[in-house]
Amino acid sequence: MTPAARLQAAIEILDQVLAGEPAEKALTSWGRRSRFAGSKDRAAVRDHVFDAVRCLRSHAANGGSRTGRGLVLGALREAGQNPDEVFTGQGHAPAPLTDGERELPSAPAGAEALDIPDWLWPDFAASLGDQAEAAALAMRSRAPVHLRVNSARGTVEQAVQALAAEGIIAEPHPAAATALEVTEGARKLRNAKPYQDGLVELQDAASQAVTDRLPLTDGMKVLDYCAGGGGKTLAMAARAGIRSFAHDAEPRRMKDLPARAARAGVKVSLLSTADLASSGPFDLVLCDVPCSGSGSWRRAPEGKWRLTADGLADLQRIQGEILRKAAGLVSQDGVLAYATCSMLDGENIAQVQRFMDDNPGWDLADQNGWQVQDGTDGFYVAVLTRAKRG
Repeated sequence: MTPAARLQAAIEILDQVLAGEPAEKALTSWGRRSRFAGSKDRAAVRDHVFDAVRCLRSHAANGGSRTGRGLVLGALREAGQNPDEVFTGQGHAPAPLTDGERELPSAPAGAEALDIPDWLWPDFAASLGDQAEAAALAMRSRAPVHLRVNSARGTVEQAVQALAAEGIIAEPHPAAATALEVTEGARKLRNAKPYQDGLVELQDAASQAVTDRLPLTDGMKVLDYCAGGGGKTLAMAARAGIRSFAHDAEPRRMKDLPARAARAGVKVSLLSTADLASSGPFDLVLCDVPCSGSGSWRRAPEGKWRLTADGLADLQRIQGEILRKAAGLVSQDGVLAYATCSMLDGENIAQVQRFMDDNPGWDLADQNGWQVQDGTDGFYVAVLTRAKRG
């Protein structure tokens, strides 16, 4: 495919995404229809689509319309490329620009230029303060690829060497002792021996740092209450000789966890909701709760545009319910940990404060946050312990 043909494919896929089709599904459907497209073509089209979704507001403004053509036109203008070199109508290239498309629109400003929804910008700005603009700008770019080195399988140095032998260049990331950032060859990871053998796992460096803040020691009975795919479950199991349990309100999310645990060389017991009470209490319960995902919008940019004020309020209600339920599973001297991949105060410290106000027997022992402009996803963690009785 020519570069122009790749952009035309992106235009067609973006129109589907704007109509409500998930980007991954639209890309998969296009790939099945387009057997002629090679691996480099598919990667390029994918990048065009996700770059446009990350920058949907500003590209639409620069392109004059919230359409696939408008987004691609806006991206070309932002990059300083002459659109007439692409919109030629020749071969499989996009049709030539119309007179209306040739008119330069007003430059985007404010939240539009930063690609943040107007309704969210006040909360976003209040939560991040003088770092809000830097964070918003960082989310307009692709996220780095981070790996967690499984210390049960080898050292960071051994992982770096093993990856290099497969043509994958990685270097230590300062956010966590086990974190690597891939700087070259990321698309080779899935088939690489270090990945298949469980020496490394895909996991953001801040996600790893969250588990580093947890007071884990050998022999502890630990529950990952909202385990999802189990990334933090495995990270905790790699840190100490714990008895590891995983639960999720939607068990299907954990379907790959047994295989991942076997690959990592750790044992994890999966619990249904009905099993929780009889399996507890636990020395530590981690609640990596459903959230806005604002800290990971570089990876899942559709979430930024599909979130609503009502949806955010509902998420905060669910977060509070999870904290209350999980607290009842913690042993008397145990630890309750709360985490989000959000940078919004309403989901982070404000949520924790509400819990402590409603449950005066708990104290905040530790908290920390990470932000996207510092080279990781945005994450937050709070560690709660029961107040000591006099």
